[in-house]
Amino acid sequence: MSDLVINLDTTALGPSVKKRPEGASAKHRHFVRRRQFLERKGFLKPKQLPSQPPGPKREACQERPMGERGKRQKVDGRKVAPASTSPAEGSASRAKAPPKENLSRAFQDTPGASPAGAPAMPNKTGVGSARQNGAPAGGSSLRDISRAGLLGEYESGLPSASAKPSKMVAIDCEMVGTGPGGRNSDLARCSVVGYYGDVIYDKYVRPLSPITNYRTRWSGIRRHHMANAVPFKVAQKEILKILSGKIVVGHAIHNDFKALKYFHPKSLTRDTSKIPLLNRKAGFPENEAASLKRLTKQLLHRDIQLGQNGHSSVEDARATMELYKVIEAEWERHLATTPAQD
Repeated sequence: MSDLVINLDTTALGPSVKKRPEGASAKHRHFVRRRQFLERKGFLKPKQLPSQPPGPKREACQERPMGERGKRQKVDGRKVAPASTSPAEGSASRAKAPPKENLSRAFQDTPGASPAGAPAMPNKTGVGSARQNGAPAGGSSLRDISRAGLLGEYESGLPSASAKPSKMVAIDCEMVGTGPGGRNSDLARCSVVGYYGDVIYDKYVRPLSPITNYRTRWSGIRRHHMANAVPFKVAQKEILKILSGKIVVGHAIHNDFKALKYFHPKSLTRDTSKIPLLNRKAGFPENEAASLKRLTKQLLHRDIQLGQNGHSSVEDARATMELYKVIEAEWERHLATTPAQD
């Protein structure tokens, strides 16, 4: 039996395989053109740019001369942006140089700010915005700016308290004698006035101990004043609520606080009997404890505490506040340089 040899050509029977044309597909080319368009318009940030896969077409683009700066070149019948000398340099340049529209938008959103690597924009006078705000050139912290503001307020001669008159009050108390021989001093009347002399509080107070000496010649308190007087505990609570957190002015004010059984912070206390500047303006020795009556006569040209009916705590409190106003600016500047410790 002879052998049969059959030659079959199986290549025609197999599925036809189409080779992919060199370069990217039409869909990919459309994507690249779209991406380049968005990049030129500034809608894509540098970090969002996808890295281009290496290929013969990219290498061909890199080998072509750039020509004039910023000029578009034609590759395979389409316009492309001039490529950098290397992929690393191209990505670095894209990261360092954001689109112009993004830069302008950043300047609009943040006045006075300059992008990284860009020089500071001078104003019309040629002075930087930081120097205009009182800060040194090159930038400064908020702490430096606040210091500059405080220094400007100090040099202007305006004390911080003068800007808030509602935070300042003057007080004066009248005392009566209690205990054996009336040697103890207890509160019998208290008056508090505001910065402009308006009466905030003025009530008679019934002491905790029985009154043995009314001291009418100095206090002006008589027996009938105690008929509707406020109990000491109630008055103390009302008065301390008014004084809390305020600058309190008084003459020999330690006696008033002692009668109230209260200690006010020293930094918020202004005693007109212990301000040498006030005595100097009145022509008295600085270390002399001048009376409220003498200081008022000399500086305010007004007589107080006249007659035999005793003192008026409202009148004394108003006089004390007016005396403080005479040296307010100078005294507050002095206290700002040498703050008192509580």
